[in-house]
Order: sequence, then structure tokens, then C-alpha cells
Amino acid sequence: MRKIKRAYEEPEKDDGYRILVDRLWPRGLSKEKAKINLWMKEIAPSNETRKWFSHDPRKWEDFRKRYRSELKDKEGLLEKIKWIEKEKGTVTLLYSAKKEKYNNAVALDDILRNS
Repeated sequence: MRKIKRAYEEPEKDDGYRILVDRLWPRGLSKEKAKINLWMKEIAPSNETRKWFSHDPRKWEDFRKRYRSELKDKEGLLEKIKWIEKEKGTVTLLYSAKKEKYNNAVALDDILRNS
């Protein structure tokens, strides 16, 4: 099972294995409070794509295409998340953006589901 959650939300027991999938550490969040098991910054969108998107809902579909294209060279990272999910049962993909529908964790979850 895979969940998506904002990194600033309180960690919960049913989060399972918590993976931060942002390139940048969430501003103002201590590592202790975040309770993150793994920071996979290398699976995040490139800086160029991240800055271009800027969480603009009008760019969402194009962002998803760009991000999917970037991940073609990172199959091993996608497989790592799938393996962790099999081993741990529940994986929570964490993001720091304010928009809960338009962020890389939502796009990544969709890519994982369809790969």
C-alpha cells in the first residue's frame, strides 16, 4: 500500500516507511520531527523542471510528462520504492509543496502505479 502525505503533517504509525521524494529538504522541518526513513532526492524532478512547474495547475499535465520522461533513466529508483513497499507493507511518499493535488509525489505515485 502506498500513501501520499505532506511532510509537515504529523507522522502516524500507519504511515509505514516514510520516503521524502523532494529534491530540497522541507524548510523549517527538523529531521527529528519529520521521522523520515529515506530521503530519495535523486528521484525528484530536476531543478529545471521543478522551477518551471512552480506548482502551477495549468502546467500539471506537461509537468507529469516531463517528470515521467526524466524517470525513464531512473528505473532502479522506482523499483527500490516498489521493493520497500513489498518489504514494509506501507510506504508514504512525502512532499513539502502546499498544493496537495499538484506535486511530484502525486505524479510519482501515478507513475509507480502505471509502471
